[in-house]
Amino acid sequence: MRFSLLPNFITDAVTDLTPGFLQEQGVRLLMLDFDNTIVPYTTNHPTDEMAAWLSKMTESSVRLCVVSNSHNDRVKIFCKNYGLDCITHAKKPFSKGIKQCLERYQMPPRACALAGDQIYTDVLGANCAGVKSILAKAIDNHNFWLKARHVLELPFIFLARKRRIRYEKS
Repeated sequence: MRFSLLPNFITDAVTDLTPGFLQEQGVRLLMLDFDNTIVPYTTNHPTDEMAAWLSKMTESSVRLCVVSNSHNDRVKIFCKNYGLDCITHAKKPFSKGIKQCLERYQMPPRACALAGDQIYTDVLGANCAGVKSILAKAIDNHNFWLKARHVLELPFIFLARKRRIRYEKS
């Protein structure tokens, strides 16, 4: 579709997204990045807030699927424990995993969104696949490389905040 590093929406945390907001945007399927979006790289255990949000979302009409670049079994184990579907080895920003998810759920791109913490993988991948992109603040930039990546993303975050809608929890 289109090459863009600007997210459609920015939020402080994926847990701020509500079924109502997503439905207003026409989203019936929310794809979620795993590392630093649902849990930090350093743990497999979500916060109580994240666990409650996952439970609330799975009870809503918005379907969830984790779409992760990870090759690690911890993603599959986490998803099984929380009743989530997942696609690993997604190769974002390429559209392999996103298209696989769209086919699995038989959803058109316009009815889907992808939420993640990285502009160069999650946002770019979503935009190129034609799904709505949601940039969530990273849970924990715990090392130099994650902090450096975030610094490189700042100009795009600044532009997105000026040109796009910022989603804030009501």
